[in-house]
Amino acid sequence: MAVATEATRSLQGLSSELTARIPQLLEAMRTVGAGLDLHITLDRIVETAAELADARYAAIGIIDEAREGLSDFVTYGVTAQQHRQIGALPDGHKGLLGALIHDPKPLRLADLTRDPRSAGFPPEHPPMRTFLGVPIRVQGEIFGNLYLTEKRGGGAFSEGDLHMVRVLATEAGIAIGNARMHAAIRQRERWIDGSVAVTTELLAGSDVDDALAVVAEQARRLADSAAGIVLLPDDEGGLEIVAVSADDPTGIMGTQIPPDSPVAEQLLAGEPVFVDDSAADPRMVTAIAPRFGPSMMLPLKSGGRVLGTLAIPRNRGARPYTAAERTLAIQFAAQAALALVLADAQRDRERLAVLEDRDRIARDLHDLVIQRLFATGMMLESAHRKALVPEVTLGVGKAVDELDVTIQEIRTAIFALQQGPAEAPSGLRTRVLREIGTAAVPLGFQPSANFIGPVDSRVGELTGKNLVAALREALSNAFRHAQASRIEVVVDATITLPDGSEGVRLTVADDGIGIAEGGRRSGLKNLAKRAESLGGSSAYGPGLGDGGTGTKVTWEAPL
Repeated sequence: MAVATEATRSLQGLSSELTARIPQLLEAMRTVGAGLDLHITLDRIVETAAELADARYAAIGIIDEAREGLSDFVTYGVTAQQHRQIGALPDGHKGLLGALIHDPKPLRLADLTRDPRSAGFPPEHPPMRTFLGVPIRVQGEIFGNLYLTEKRGGGAFSEGDLHMVRVLATEAGIAIGNARMHAAIRQRERWIDGSVAVTTELLAGSDVDDALAVVAEQARRLADSAAGIVLLPDDEGGLEIVAVSADDPTGIMGTQIPPDSPVAEQLLAGEPVFVDDSAADPRMVTAIAPRFGPSMMLPLKSGGRVLGTLAIPRNRGARPYTAAERTLAIQFAAQAALALVLADAQRDRERLAVLEDRDRIARDLHDLVIQRLFATGMMLESAHRKALVPEVTLGVGKAVDELDVTIQEIRTAIFALQQGPAEAPSGLRTRVLREIGTAAVPLGFQPSANFIGPVDSRVGELTGKNLVAALREALSNAFRHAQASRIEVVVDATITLPDGSEGVRLTVADDGIGIAEGGRRSGLKNLAKRAESLGGSSAYGPGLGDGGTGTKVTWEAPL
């Protein structure tokens, strides 16, 4: 009501000629107030203002959060080619645009080039002389300024034009406020939905590496950033990148922030770090910093414990993060950290259940199966001594030998089942065998394993860690989807990659039903992303079954 009263007062005393323009003004106000998309609203305002005041050019300069310059500049009347020729948009730090920021009052000039505050125009800029500037207020605060130049017909903007544009600016402020509120609600909903998606995905049973990849991917999508990066504390007291979501992840995985870095100290203390330009900020000491611009680095903190860091950098030259985006991202990081803690607790419970099941299986094998096999062997030994036919004696002897071998293999399996996670050596060969042994329980059979080359000494820790995770993913896919009865695992540390460098190749082949047409490919995509982040690749093809049925997954990466 107050806005309508102010608009009515601003029109009092107008000439009959201007009063006749009120229908045009009302139509302009109706046009400006339609819709809730902020960018469309701004475009509609500048176009409507130009038509209302009969101006050749119009623009809205949006004031930045520091209220020192312009964060955006929306124009009407300037062609795309002219924009390219002009170059960078004005920043509002000088000239008439800067003057209106610091002194937001209506301004009408017959020749802006004669005003002492004018800073001139860049090369290729269209000539402009007549000028009309009006501030736009949103909920009582200055949002920006509406600029009109070049009154058609060569004359100056009149007092009536100023009145009309001021009323339009009032309506524009209301429309912008509504659009901003709608955008803020939508943005908050997106971040909340993203937090729910992360929590759901993590509690669905993903392993640690996949869980971190989910956090990185969701954060990148929600923040509209160039990359989503998760860092964990390393043994030296700094931070190391362990999960990346980016169009080009090459060279990012494994990057470390040294412990003496101010950024690492702040993050490990549980404090967020906001950077306006990663390429120029002296605190950003990593080799990948020059690739990015504005960035948020947020501690993944839960219960007073810092689990790691979530980094969300944008491309160089991209718009900086707003205060609202920073707040939403901090809340997302806190929710993601809680989800990681809950998922880790759930994995511990599942791991305990598996270990208890393995212990039960080991006891059954020892107490029942071995005893029965031993009794059967004793009966065969007795038959062997009593047999009179040489062929029968030979056959029974072979059966006894096979039983002895079987008993030894079962005892080896019992020992492996009874080993705890901390009891196994950390070599890659052992970790691969451990994964295969763990997978044998749900599969119902033991996959075979073959190693080519000195895998323990040649394969680096980062590549080995990702190879084991890839093996886990491939075996999980085989268990859930393949319906296989045979799986062969090969780790070859003697291969040469397409670029000529030395590498390691993991192949997991089964004789199952293969990959269905139109079926989900999330597991295969995870394998490909993991390989590509190291500079390698992943593919799949025919498996071990008759006629190539089943699936063969090939995963390779540099040593």
